[in-house]
Amino acid sequence: MATTTKLQPRALVRASGGPRYAVALAVDALGTGLLRPFLLLYGMTVLRLSASVTGIAMTVGVVVGLVCMPAVGRWLDRGARSTVVAASMLVRVLGVALLLAAPAGHVWLFATAALFLGIGNQAWPAAHAALVATVAHGRERDAALAAGRALRNAGLGAGALLATACLAGGTTALQALAAVTGLAYLAAAALAWSVHLHTHPAATPAMDRADWPAPRMRALLAANVVYAFCLNITEIALPLVLVTQLHVSPVWSSAIFVANTVLVVTLQVPVTVLMSRFSRRTVLALAGVVVAASYLGFLAATSLGHGWSAPAVATVSVVCTIGEIIYAGSATALVTTLAPAPVLGRALARFQLSTGFGLAVSPAVVTALASHGSAALWGSLAAATLLSATAVATEKDQGTLPSGRCRPARAGS
Repeated sequence: MATTTKLQPRALVRASGGPRYAVALAVDALGTGLLRPFLLLYGMTVLRLSASVTGIAMTVGVVVGLVCMPAVGRWLDRGARSTVVAASMLVRVLGVALLLAAPAGHVWLFATAALFLGIGNQAWPAAHAALVATVAHGRERDAALAAGRALRNAGLGAGALLATACLAGGTTALQALAAVTGLAYLAAAALAWSVHLHTHPAATPAMDRADWPAPRMRALLAANVVYAFCLNITEIALPLVLVTQLHVSPVWSSAIFVANTVLVVTLQVPVTVLMSRFSRRTVLALAGVVVAASYLGFLAATSLGHGWSAPAVATVSVVCTIGEIIYAGSATALVTTLAPAPVLGRALARFQLSTGFGLAVSPAVVTALASHGSAALWGSLAAATLLSATAVATEKDQGTLPSGRCRPARAGS
């Protein structure tokens, strides 16, 4: 099995879409970091909406945004690449414009803005993965996808820190941050579009393209809904447990979130390269085991005496982040190897649907489980994740071609 054993920055940039595209990703992530963590605050302070109304509008925006994914998948399968990435950024410009135009108390304009922001946020991952899959191949593709995630997390973290420093300016500062975010999205869209990357689906006979089935990946997609919970652990579950159950300072939650960001930025590429000696499916199953072990670690940590629980939770959070890194470095890469080129867009769209659904329902599930105690929360999450890891490990990589011949599993998957 081919492995990626060396990290060459120039080759990694080329495999990720080129220098201009890398700059587009950085600018987009920086702009997103300026606004997304404070969107709830924007609705409450600038538009003077209640917390519940603001939260519901944001949730509806995310969920309804998922409806666009089938169309995004079909667009990608027609050969579009950089155009779809640029469109996912441009639609968020419209969302920011609506935010700035919304008068105080106008919930529907805020909800519509959240919808456009949600559409862009949901469409971007699939479009980005399709673009990288077109440029890079083999294990170089895995490293390129990992590098994109590291770069995006760095931009998000930098944007959030900058925005935090500006929040003392009150509502005016929030409006200014939103305006800068819109400009960042616009600049990033122009840079991404200038790459002019697309494929030529005409190389595949039209009848074959129409009849070629997208891989079902039922077990993988179902498991991914549960796996995606780990992406929200540091933002939702740990702050909830630390503040409401352990009654410690919110500083612990902030420190854990910063540590998570730093670890993802620094370790995402090296860990992905290290895991390239194993099959992607094996690595993804291993990620589930590591994440499940961290959930059990959180359960043990919360049972320690006062003064020990918070440091123990912070320590276990490192294990959870390692599991998240392994998951993120293998999941999308596995989908790109399972899907034939003519239906890559649809396969990535389905995968993003499962990820988006998991992220959308995780706050409600986590809070509901936490209300029944630590054992219910962490025990249920650990059991579900282990079950998902088992499903991933045992699913067969096999499909049927239009002619009726069996498509064998790919060795590199």
